[in-house]
Amino acid sequence: MPGRRNSRRVGIADVASMAGVSHATVSRVMNGNTTVDADIAARVRAAASELKYKPNPVGRSLALGKTDTIGIVVPDLSNPTFQAILRGLSIAAARDGYRVLIADSSEVSSEEAILAGEARRRCDGVVLCAPRMSDAELEELAPTLYPLVLINRTTESVPTPSLVVDYGQGIQELAAHLVGLGHRKLAYLTGPDRSASNVQRLRGLEKFKADFPDVELQFIPGGNTFDAGFESSDAVVSCGATGILVFNDVAAMGLLSGLSQRGVRVPEDLSLTGFDDMPFARYTMPPLTTAAVPISDLGDLAWRRMREQIQTNDAASPTNYFPPRIELRGSTGPVKA
Repeated sequence: MPGRRNSRRVGIADVASMAGVSHATVSRVMNGNTTVDADIAARVRAAASELKYKPNPVGRSLALGKTDTIGIVVPDLSNPTFQAILRGLSIAAARDGYRVLIADSSEVSSEEAILAGEARRRCDGVVLCAPRMSDAELEELAPTLYPLVLINRTTESVPTPSLVVDYGQGIQELAAHLVGLGHRKLAYLTGPDRSASNVQRLRGLEKFKADFPDVELQFIPGGNTFDAGFESSDAVVSCGATGILVFNDVAAMGLLSGLSQRGVRVPEDLSLTGFDDMPFARYTMPPLTTAAVPISDLGDLAWRRMREQIQTNDAASPTNYFPPRIELRGSTGPVKA
């Protein structure tokens, strides 16, 4: 139609034609390649500016082999611990212009490896929180995911930055706190069987038993959810222990509710501890004694370790260990006389 403006998108060929250079030269200039002659680069940028040329982000990603996106695989995004890690990671990555793609395995261990592989194909790197994956699976998978950052796991198959909370030390300190209050019959409400951090807690409790041979310690199958804690109430009440160590704060809160329904007073009749120090652990009734983990710091540091690999193509980085800090609150008290 007369007077109708050509709405065709300005492409790299238009810039190349105006600047009198090849398509490849325009591509190199637009992607920040510093080997192009300064005068030629200036001519290309002037042509791009005059034509209001905007590089296609998808095409640019393919050309550079990068997406400015990283993936994170978590076992359960409804868990506040993983929400906090994700928040710390997302905020830190956004400061450097990166986005975060989230994959939730819904506590299905077989999904962790599949999701990690898919995330790596779509992203520039993967942060892997895979507590249910076996060590053998992790050792086989890790070399295919570089750049990779592990949270609460380590691997020997390839140099990989790992951020590890010392759950074993934390559970020992909580148990020792209960002993200091006079408790000699303790029970541990366990986490998921395939949880790597649950294994670390169990190892820590084995050391605790060696240090306190006169203390009776039982193990009660539990889990990592509100429901798991609540449903364990009868087993906890009937076990005869006066001090209960719970896998995490979420299950401890469920147990608190179940004990309250059964008329068991905390800490007068039974002392209990959680783990993680989630934001609302201090607002339960009574407030929860727990082991504080620097959760948001893990996300921030995970991004820094990822950025180092992306920028330097070098995974060499030591494993960072984080000792939990014990927060003493109202859910623990002296053993009942």
